[in-house]
Amino acid sequence: MADAASRLTALAEELLGEPLPVRIRAWDGSESGPPGAPVLVLRHRRALRRLLWKPGELGLARAWVAGEIDIDGDLYATLDALASLLWERGADAKDSPHPVRDPRVRAFAKGLVQLAGPWPPPPPPAEEVRRRTGALHTKRRDKEAISHHYDVGNDFYAMVLGPSMVYSCAYWQEGSTLEEAQRDKLDLVCRKLALMEGDRLLDVGCGWGSMAIHAAREYGAQVTGVTLSTEQAAFARKRIAEEGLTDRIEIRVQDYRDVRDGPYDAISSIGMAEHVGSVRFREYADDLYALLRPGGRLLNHQIARRPEKDESAYRIDEFIDAYVFPDGELAPVGRTVATLEEAGFEARDVEAIREHYALTLRRWVANLEKHWKEAVRATSPGRARVWRLYMAASALSFEHNKIGVNQILAVRPQDGGRTGMPLRSRAWTASAAD
Repeated sequence: MADAASRLTALAEELLGEPLPVRIRAWDGSESGPPGAPVLVLRHRRALRRLLWKPGELGLARAWVAGEIDIDGDLYATLDALASLLWERGADAKDSPHPVRDPRVRAFAKGLVQLAGPWPPPPPPAEEVRRRTGALHTKRRDKEAISHHYDVGNDFYAMVLGPSMVYSCAYWQEGSTLEEAQRDKLDLVCRKLALMEGDRLLDVGCGWGSMAIHAAREYGAQVTGVTLSTEQAAFARKRIAEEGLTDRIEIRVQDYRDVRDGPYDAISSIGMAEHVGSVRFREYADDLYALLRPGGRLLNHQIARRPEKDESAYRIDEFIDAYVFPDGELAPVGRTVATLEEAGFEARDVEAIREHYALTLRRWVANLEKHWKEAVRATSPGRARVWRLYMAASALSFEHNKIGVNQILAVRPQDGGRTGMPLRSRAWTASAAD
């Protein structure tokens, strides 16, 4: 009988109709595939049972998180090679025969069954979100989703994010460090909002307090930050006390829908709107509009996806939904702008910074790999593997224009349509020091 790697390679190439772009190393020590290609390591045949039980991305993700699948060599090159099989071919398969009737698929599945070992598959890894109930994006369900994502441990995030503790796209220029690029992003947001001494700023989804601290310390703003994560809030309050800014910043564990102490002069929402969901986004826009004074500005910094030909076909990514951002949804930037304007805002500027997020994610992956043993101790081996895969795959998605990220500057017009915006509105392109 042929070794496991050779059998898997033959089965995959028969299914694909072309050579595999990766090399396979199997649990029995065998290896097969093109020399010099990225190596996909199958440490245990349980991975095949997972794939048979949940074909596609979720089955592979479970095997990865459990440590049954690994990559030997360049992580990005391997994911790039696999992407052409999992995503591009998946899109092309929409017009193909149903998998159950496709003889190649049936032959592939039969071969996997022979290699997979005793049935049934093992249970999903502990890091997977368990079955959720109830309507999407209720306050209770959103709080649970935020807790899953952000209450991983502040020590873990400090290893990944670095001293800035900013968990959103940095703003790069040649030669920047990660900390400098994150500082430049925070400063860019403050300049777009035209913050001045004494302005009231609401920071929606305030994270570990970095935006609040920058706005209060550098611009003299009075900041209210809201988050649903108790761990984030505790960390942010400690930082604020150490900075001597407790008289300028209040951090609340509060849903944005419960904020009622407007009006604010400005609102920043940085990397939070992805959690809102399509069924609630108009409510989100209405609430922020109501919290702003006339002439006040909103800076909405949000990841976007490419529009679908048929928007009803959009589905949340299985791996991200199960392991990273439960219930998270992405919308095309045009839909986001339209909803903000339907709520009464006037969109004044949209800046696409997609390439900046790819650079940011690659730095975060490098930080995680540098502190791998400490990160595993701070969370679990599975959780660390989730984040390594998620961030590396996301970096490639930004680089290949599968997803993007945009800063949308909007204003609540005053009576008569006045906004107070300068005629040459991109004054923020000059730094505050210029």
